[in-house]
Amino acid sequence: MMATFADKVLAWFDRHGRKDLPWQQNPTPYRVWVSEIMLQQTQVTTVIPYYERFMQRFPDVQTLADAPPDDVLKLWEGLGYYSRARNLHKTAQQVRDVYAGEFPTTMTDMETLPGIGHSTAAAILSLSHGQREAILDGNVKRVLARYHTVAGWAGEPRVQKQLWAYAEQHLPAERNAAYTQAMMDMGATLCTRSKPLCLLCPLQDGCQAFKQGKPQAYPGKRPTKELPEKTALALLLRNTAGELLLQQRPPTGVWGGLWSFPEFADETALHDWLAQHFAPTQAIATRLPVLTHTFSHYRLHLQPLQVDLDAQPARIMEGNGWLWYKANTEYTGGLSAAVRQFFQTID
Repeated sequence: MMATFADKVLAWFDRHGRKDLPWQQNPTPYRVWVSEIMLQQTQVTTVIPYYERFMQRFPDVQTLADAPPDDVLKLWEGLGYYSRARNLHKTAQQVRDVYAGEFPTTMTDMETLPGIGHSTAAAILSLSHGQREAILDGNVKRVLARYHTVAGWAGEPRVQKQLWAYAEQHLPAERNAAYTQAMMDMGATLCTRSKPLCLLCPLQDGCQAFKQGKPQAYPGKRPTKELPEKTALALLLRNTAGELLLQQRPPTGVWGGLWSFPEFADETALHDWLAQHFAPTQAIATRLPVLTHTFSHYRLHLQPLQVDLDAQPARIMEGNGWLWYKANTEYTGGLSAAVRQFFQTID
C-alpha cells in the first residue's frame, strides 16, 4: 500500500522531529497558546528563553489574566510586535471571565479570542487536544506551495484558498498533534526559505517544485511597496538627579502600552511644551544622532533632543502616565525599543 503524504510526514517526525521544546512538555491549551503567539514572526531559538521566563511568572491563564499590563509587557520586551502581548493579556481575561478559566474547545469559539486567527486556533486545538484541524502558518504554506507548485504570494486570497484546501486534504485520520508539529518542523528545518534541504525531505518524490529544480520559486514573494517615511522628535528630558522623563504610550499603535520618550512633530511643538511645563529651567544640551526604526507599515526617523533641567521640576511628577527613570536601573514595566537603545548610548 502506497504511503500517503501524511504517512511520510509522520514517519519523518518519528525519526527527526523536535520533541523536546518547552511547550511540548505538558501541552495544555494555555501553554500551547502562549507558544503559538510568541512564535508568530519569531524563530524558535529566540522564543525559548522568553517562553520559559513567561511560564515561570505566569504559570496559568488565571495568573496572566490577573497581572497588571506592565508586567506582561515587561516580559515581552525585546520580542517585538507588542500587539501580540496586549492581545495575550486580553485573551487571558476573556478566558477567565467568559469561559471560567478554561479555553474553548471549538474553532468557532477559539477564533473569537483576541489575536487568535484560524490557523492559530487550529494549532492550539490540534497540539493540546489532538483535534483534527488543519493549520497554515508560514512554514506549512511553504511546504504545501512547493509540493503542489502553487504560484503566487501566499498572502493573496486566491493562493490562500488553494493552500487551505491542500492543508485539509493531507490531514491524517489520527495522530493529528504529531502531524501538526511535523509540518511546522519540516518547514523550519528542511523546507527552509532560502536553502531547502530537499535531499533529506521525505516528500521529495512527490514534490513538484523539486522536480522543476526551483523550489525557491515557491511560494511567490510578497509584492514590494515603498514604505512611507515619518519623522518625529524624541525629548530626552533629564532632571538634576540624572533621571529621564518617560511617557506611557497609548494602549494601541506602535509600542502600545510601553514607556517611551515624549514625541513631538517638530521643534516648535517641543519648545511650546517645555515652556508650558518647565520654563525657564531648561536648555537644549545635546542633539543626538537620528535613530531609525522600521515597522511593518512605515519607517520612523526619530531625532532625539536631550534637555537638562537646572532645577527640580515642580509640575510633571510621577503618575498619570509619566515616570522619571534612571538609566541602567531595573523597571517592572515594558520599555520601548527606542528607550532601550538610547539607554545604551547616553550617560
